[in-house]
Amino acid sequence: MIKDLMKKFITESKHFLKIGIPIFGSQLSYMIMHTTDTIVSGQYDSKELAGLVLANAFTFPIYMLFQGIMFAITPIVAQLFGSREFQKIGQKMRQIFWVAIMNAFLVFFIFIFFSKVLPYFPLDEEILIISSNYLQAVSVGMFFYIMFRFLSSYSEGMTLTLPVFYVVLFGALINIPLDIIFAFGYFGVPEMGSVGCGYATSIISMTMFFLILKIVLSNKLYKKTKLLKEFDGPSLKVTKEILKLGIPIGIGIFAEMSMFSGAAIIIGQLGDKVLSGHAIALNIASIVFMLPLAIGLAGSTRIGNLIGENRFTDAKFSSYTGVTLCFIGALINMTMLLLFRDKFASVYSGDLEVLGVAVSLLFYAAIFQIPDGIGMGSLGALRGYKDTFAPMVFLIISYWIFAIPFGYFLTNYGLTNPLGAEGMWISMILGLLLFSMFIFNRLRTVSSRYI
Repeated sequence: MIKDLMKKFITESKHFLKIGIPIFGSQLSYMIMHTTDTIVSGQYDSKELAGLVLANAFTFPIYMLFQGIMFAITPIVAQLFGSREFQKIGQKMRQIFWVAIMNAFLVFFIFIFFSKVLPYFPLDEEILIISSNYLQAVSVGMFFYIMFRFLSSYSEGMTLTLPVFYVVLFGALINIPLDIIFAFGYFGVPEMGSVGCGYATSIISMTMFFLILKIVLSNKLYKKTKLLKEFDGPSLKVTKEILKLGIPIGIGIFAEMSMFSGAAIIIGQLGDKVLSGHAIALNIASIVFMLPLAIGLAGSTRIGNLIGENRFTDAKFSSYTGVTLCFIGALINMTMLLLFRDKFASVYSGDLEVLGVAVSLLFYAAIFQIPDGIGMGSLGALRGYKDTFAPMVFLIISYWIFAIPFGYFLTNYGLTNPLGAEGMWISMILGLLLFSMFIFNRLRTVSSRYI
């Protein structure tokens, strides 16, 4: 019995790895882009890094809200792919296109809006100007990132995760020299600091979109969906379907991202050194979290395929496999952070005060890998079931109602004394723990209900 169970677990794990390894590569490449921006800005000046962090704190959750709607494409395509309704995939994608283009324009205008109003916030004027200019530079890039996500989610739903990885890796590699050139002003380019990183992001996102478009239109693996068979205008039914699934995903991601952004805003009151140290710790934690994240995203595709094939018992087993793999990955991450946090932090900055903050916060980052890993495994599986509303509610309760207010209290007041940045990180750990308990119980209920 145990031997058969282990054999089944290993077999199912291979499916996850086949789908998930390229996703891991893609997510790591995304993070390399963000990390490059962070390192280049930090090496240029601590205020430039603070400006970039502040700009992202205000706008990145909003971008992820709209990108989250595009994540709903993956389970929709995955279930149709599992049931071998290939031409229906093409039809749905033509109709979802109108939602994608609307989202892309909305994100562009929101970034422009924030670039205009940000200088009026009651924070450091110099940092706010940097943030405003950065948002203007990166706004076009956000438009193309949404459109890239539209096509990459389609590809991943069909288990074609490798082409997406190649494109994102190319973008990450090109981003490194572009960031350096635009930030420090080489080859006749004006010296722009973190704003230069924003322009580099826009160029890279445009390049990535046109590359994935070329692959989708020319590679025979996509031909069976007949993506360009005919013209389809907007469909009210499909628009409702994508929004019903996608808006909860987007709001859920927004809730999670805004917890981290809220933390940056709360910690930002403690000065640019503390904020920079917080940004470094969070960036490192996010990099190592790519492993559980990739497994969770692979679960959305794998379980969606199994549901489309009406293999509901296998889908339940696959869900638990995904959570187990995420837990194992989180344990590995926790160990690495505890052992090498000093070395990881030293890559980002030579400022001893900033490094001291980063190293102390990485201890808490190591701890929150475990609940975050379990939560991600469960969340990815539920997306495969097209269950997105309840997870959104759990995220809002865990992060907005609990983590942010309690983190503010601990940071500024504490139970006896203010805990500073550590208070916010303790609260984030508790919020992640609360969410992991909610979401795993929901997965048990939903997976059993299908059987």
